[in-house]
Amino acid sequence: MQNPSHTEPFATARFIKEIGRGVKGARSLSRDDAYQLYAAMLDGRVSDLEMGGIMLAMRIKGESVDEIAGFIDAAEASFEPLSAPAGEYAPIVIPSYNGARQMPNLLPLMALLLARAGAPVFIHGVTTDPGRVTTAEILHEMGYPLSHTAAQAAEQFALRAPVLMPIADLAPRLERLLAMRRILGVRNSTHTLVKIMQPFAGPALRLTSYTHPEYLTMLTSYFTTAAPSERGEAFLMRGTEGETVANAKRAQQISWMHDGVCTVLVQRQEPVDDMPPLPAERDAVTTARWIEAALRGEQPIPVSISEQVEQCLLVAKNLKSKQGVQDGAAKTASS
Repeated sequence: MQNPSHTEPFATARFIKEIGRGVKGARSLSRDDAYQLYAAMLDGRVSDLEMGGIMLAMRIKGESVDEIAGFIDAAEASFEPLSAPAGEYAPIVIPSYNGARQMPNLLPLMALLLARAGAPVFIHGVTTDPGRVTTAEILHEMGYPLSHTAAQAAEQFALRAPVLMPIADLAPRLERLLAMRRILGVRNSTHTLVKIMQPFAGPALRLTSYTHPEYLTMLTSYFTTAAPSERGEAFLMRGTEGETVANAKRAQQISWMHDGVCTVLVQRQEPVDDMPPLPAERDAVTTARWIEAALRGEQPIPVSISEQVEQCLLVAKNLKSKQGVQDGAAKTASS
């Protein structure tokens, strides 16, 4: 499938007719139709009126596996993929689009633990979100810069530091569709796509999350039946306030999507009476200082996050090893 190179308006009536009949009457698009529709939306070839109709229809109907597969195919074709740095680990991709509203955001702690172990960590997301504390704000307080280009990302990888790239720099066409939330007042399919996309040319480990239970079923099916295997593997978990970091108070189930199989790596933990030590407040400054203390060993790292880090490192290392074997076999076959 190729992105259309032309710029004339894209007729959407036949698509809206299928998806706009409500929960019971709507029918899902094929993967190719979903690709063509979303590519046109990304290219700016769909009018605002039609765009609103499509987004609200999908919001009501819910995306099918074929639709989410076609959408993500178009989304990943809309920006230049990144090159993975050399090393023993495949890149670990962490979306961060929610931040913290009630609990301290400890996603930066997980990212820094992974980077300290030698894994290339790539975080993409938003830099600010009214009423929430974002990963970008916490890492800024800790002295880590944003990466706006692939070259800047490479510099951070070389320093064994996590890379944080705003979605506006990584995939500006997707950022435009995300911004539709401010107009429509509700999220759209793009908010799901940015949490499952894979920005690297080669395989990577994606940390992905869901909020609503129906997305667990849909995304499990996507990763085991429709996601291209050459794109790598994924962890799927219920988000901690939407973020892909283990809940410090109790571990969520983490499922590993690989080779068309779903393997449960971490079992869901029941609530406990004794809460682990956490930052006293959720603001960026307090959270940053607490994370720095935890990295120095002055605060205990939550067990659930330590376990998540361990599993990420094991799978990312194995994924890189598999890629080396496959690359070697390909070279032998071509010689």
